[in-house]
Amino acid sequence: MLPGAKAGAGGFIMEIITYFFLLQPNITTFGFLFDIDGVVVRGKTPIPAAKKAFQKLVNSQGQFLVPVVFVTNAGNCLRQKKADQLSHILGISQDQVVMSHSPLRMFKCYHDKCVLMSGQGPLLDIAKYLGFCQPITIDILRETFPLLDMVDHDRRPKVLVTVVLFGEPVRWETNLQLIIDVLLTGGWPGKPHHQASYPHIPVLACNMDLMWMAEAQSPRFGHGTFMVCLENIYKKITGKELKYEALMGKPSELTYHYAEYLIRMQAAQRHWKKPIQTLYAIGDNLMTDIYGANLYNRYLEEKNSRKGSKGRIQAKVAAGTSCRSVLVCTGVYNPHTEVPSDTRESITETVFHGHRDFRFDPALVEPDHIVPDVDAAVDLIYQLENFRLSSEILFIACSG
Repeated sequence: MLPGAKAGAGGFIMEIITYFFLLQPNITTFGFLFDIDGVVVRGKTPIPAAKKAFQKLVNSQGQFLVPVVFVTNAGNCLRQKKADQLSHILGISQDQVVMSHSPLRMFKCYHDKCVLMSGQGPLLDIAKYLGFCQPITIDILRETFPLLDMVDHDRRPKVLVTVVLFGEPVRWETNLQLIIDVLLTGGWPGKPHHQASYPHIPVLACNMDLMWMAEAQSPRFGHGTFMVCLENIYKKITGKELKYEALMGKPSELTYHYAEYLIRMQAAQRHWKKPIQTLYAIGDNLMTDIYGANLYNRYLEEKNSRKGSKGRIQAKVAAGTSCRSVLVCTGVYNPHTEVPSDTRESITETVFHGHRDFRFDPALVEPDHIVPDVDAAVDLIYQLENFRLSSEILFIACSG
């Protein structure tokens, strides 16, 4: 019973009234980071628990009760389209969506360079939205060099200075061949391979998911699988490791930095006075969602333990104190096959589905909480934060 409520019928009515007026946006000190595939939808099909969960995130006017950001490793569309795809479940804006390529907006040193883009979807539109002025797609490169020979000087591109991997392409063999050509020629794909060109031109990669969950009963190959192919082909040819200038998308800290920035922007726009202390990252993939949230939590703990001016400067970038991981069982996660119960056993690469450049650490793939679905995740987090919903919202959620 709430403080001040009296026993009996009158006390029960008083408690309901108190619940109705208790929720005050300016006392919110936590935010949600939702994965999409395997948590909210599977392919294009909404997961039933998602609608019920999202009814608990907004008031009767459709305003969010807490800051909410959707963090997806998808990269084959613009943020607005991804927001529109979720509109049948919850009305959100593009400012509440973090795509795997969203952090590329921060790489301004490459925006005025001639950059090769690999992936699918409206790549030129995405690249220009992110700030790139001279993007070239694999299709454009293939048309310009149909036999890896100069055939049209009017369309001859400038030297390529960077390769950006947005996501898995449709024609893997074509992309693999031409990306290797670009890397082994120092950005001049019309010239012979020159293996002495090492280190190669910068490579920026988005979305490291080895697999992802769509409508099929089993996980599908993701961009991480394409990256494994590219890395191994490059090493087989040159004997050297393919190097990345930056890796984006979960579990990269860059993505969580950007997501936290959007969370704080929401809080500022709603004039919520208390700072956001805790982020709750809800996902279905141990190797991306849980690993990434725990890795970012480790960063926040280290940042908060630093003393002096350096720590104060970094605090302006990320002011949270923790990032908690919540694993749902509606997507990639299989509690029976992911990680041996005895983590002291030898963990092979076939178990660790994370990217090559992220070392396996059993602590990083151990979720703070495991729940059946996203609705249970929201309930759990509200309970942990002692965040009570109004009777109006509870009635809508229960009747839905």
